[in-house]
Amino acid sequence: MELSTDQIDDILVITLKAEILDASNSKEFRTQMTPLLEESQKVVFDMNQVKFIDSSGCGTLLSCLRQLNGNGGDLKLSGVQKPVRTLFELVRMHRIIEIHDQNDDAVCSFQ
Repeated sequence: MELSTDQIDDILVITLKAEILDASNSKEFRTQMTPLLEESQKVVFDMNQVKFIDSSGCGTLLSCLRQLNGNGGDLKLSGVQKPVRTLFELVRMHRIIEIHDQNDDAVCSFQ
């Protein structure tokens, strides 16, 4: 799984370069994310390319949120595609993790 990062002031924007976040790659995703989350408190996940996510992927995102919250930080999502957003609403994840349409909106929401 490929990730790209961009630093905007004290906010880390991570772009997931994968169409699927599920049981087949969630462990790899978590392994790659751990060191990034240890260095940042404010993180935005750009999920523009993710078209499918399953319960393992949701669990991985929640795990990232817990890790950030434990360090006094927060996680926001941006660019969530309609099928993924529908799932988040079904399992009520949109009440736990803020979802924004654009990266800029998510970054500004930290201010």
